[in-house]
Amino acid sequence: MRRYFYLGVLLTISFSSCKKYLDIVPDNIPTIDNAFTLRNEAEKYLYTCYSYLPKDGDPTYNIGYMAGDEVWIPYDQREFGPNAWQIARGSQNAADPYADAWSSRRGGGGPQNNQGVGFYGLFTGIRNCNIFLENVKNPAKVLDLRQDERERWIAEVQFLKAYYHFYLLRMYGPIPLVKTNIDISAPENDVRVKRAPFDECVTYITSLLDSSAAVLPVIIGDRGSELGRITKPIALAVKAKVLLMAASPLFNGNSDYSSFKDQDGVNLFNAGYDANKWKLAAEAAKAAIESATAAGFKLYEFPVTAFKLSDTTKRQMSIRNALTERWNSEHVWANPNSLAAEGLQRNAMARINTNIGVGTARQQLSVPIKIAEQFYTVNGVPINEDKTLNFNNKYTLRTAIRRERFHVKQGYTTARLNFDREPRFYADLGFDGGVWYKYDSPTSSDSATYVLEGKSVQLAGANNYGWYNETGYFIKKVVDWNMASTSSNISYRAYPWPQIRLADLYLMYAEALNETLSSPNAEVFDYINRVRQRAGLLDVQKAWTDYSSNPTKFGNQAGMREIIHQERLIELAFEGSRYWDILRWKKATEMFNQNITGWSVSQGTEQEYYKVRTIYPQSFIAPRDYLWPIRTYDITVNPKLTQNPGW
Repeated sequence: MRRYFYLGVLLTISFSSCKKYLDIVPDNIPTIDNAFTLRNEAEKYLYTCYSYLPKDGDPTYNIGYMAGDEVWIPYDQREFGPNAWQIARGSQNAADPYADAWSSRRGGGGPQNNQGVGFYGLFTGIRNCNIFLENVKNPAKVLDLRQDERERWIAEVQFLKAYYHFYLLRMYGPIPLVKTNIDISAPENDVRVKRAPFDECVTYITSLLDSSAAVLPVIIGDRGSELGRITKPIALAVKAKVLLMAASPLFNGNSDYSSFKDQDGVNLFNAGYDANKWKLAAEAAKAAIESATAAGFKLYEFPVTAFKLSDTTKRQMSIRNALTERWNSEHVWANPNSLAAEGLQRNAMARINTNIGVGTARQQLSVPIKIAEQFYTVNGVPINEDKTLNFNNKYTLRTAIRRERFHVKQGYTTARLNFDREPRFYADLGFDGGVWYKYDSPTSSDSATYVLEGKSVQLAGANNYGWYNETGYFIKKVVDWNMASTSSNISYRAYPWPQIRLADLYLMYAEALNETLSSPNAEVFDYINRVRQRAGLLDVQKAWTDYSSNPTKFGNQAGMREIIHQERLIELAFEGSRYWDILRWKKATEMFNQNITGWSVSQGTEQEYYKVRTIYPQSFIAPRDYLWPIRTYDITVNPKLTQNPGW
């Protein structure tokens, strides 16, 4: 039987064996010794180290999905209520923090389980990595392990240890660096570890990534059994992410943290701005791109198909499948530890035909209107800049004509906001009157195919308690086009969650390189234009010159920065990236203090449905909300810890 790393047999047998195995491991030294006597037992411990990878394919656990302003859900929270959503609603606290990766409390949660059963427990994950490294680095242990395997496993676990530190650093800022395993019998003072300065954390994490990248394979040789294991391109891509974060305004020259010190008076942040951090980030992103390219990664394009599809739909399929097509050419790091299965797809899917029951397409993941407005016009510029298209009347009604039939059902009346938009708007979003093509189209083509009808008296309308779309915009992007529905069966094809796509690396490089220049050069334009070209858009230079009311915007660093930021928000929409980007750009005060709005989805007529209503007045308190609080109890237990500002 073929197997993927963490999929199939490993997921159901080996992985569960790891968890049972570890139930008897933690602090029993003889048992630990037994774990590293034979290769098979050590391999189980390797799987355990992998098991702490974030479950970003599940919106219950993907903090970036629910803690910001990109996705909203009904207040009823019927069978789905991620605790991170309480952060978006301003309920974060230090007594019992939501989505707590530090002390692993308040996990996915939900209305029926608000206390949760633990989040990622990343310090526990780091401890297991240290135990593994301590033992496998010892040549007297695991004597039947080949040397090449030993070196590779060590490199994989060094990566995992680095990634778990990075995940915590992104949330909490300065963290304790757990470089070696602390013995359970160690003196109390040794167990109480204090937070290391931010720059020291970055240096330690990147050094681990460098060490692992030097050993890891460039590609997976045995794709039948090892897909999902860490490779050199993955390690270099994460290093680029770490350095990009470190170079960004939240952590580079942020005066808000100038007086933030530990109990010994040590500054936890360098208050000065360091331009060289952008240079390091650019170099790291370029190295990651070169490694990924050498490994054969490229931007995904929808292949030739026997289906009768318009060029319009083929372009949308290239955009949609760049996320959902399993192990495709763009997935530098696909994480099968987190499958994008029904937990994501069912909560995003709209009822677009009568075969789809209420519980099998729950429609709960809703997109605020401001996110729909963020996508470009068909000319590739923001809707408030397009000098050839008038969006001043964006909330008024308009009826689709024949040439628009692959975007909006011909003859259907919907908001002007839904017309004349770029291909990613139609690929990513479902909306009232919008076409939703998928594999089982009744016509085997994109002509006369599925259409979403979203008013309250219609199939996808807000007419079921808790299972409805709160804003009138649905997330089509995350639903694999192989989703099939018949009168007797509904099926969603799961896919490993793409932690890093090549498009992300291109935009990271363009952003970092732009920050090192007084004005963008050809290389900055090249990498952002690669992403735009796949999206069916004109190059930045031509789009802004010909269509923008600010035609010279791209010619200076500040203008290009704004363009790159918006390009990231669009290209990586609904992948959990927006929240972290807005934080590191230090734009949360602006972006997360706006009202969450949507259409009047409980209404049944066009005139009533297309009235904008305020759903929630979102609030973000700076600088407090930029960093997670450390649980008060943890600070009481370890007085060497210093709480984050404002908490």
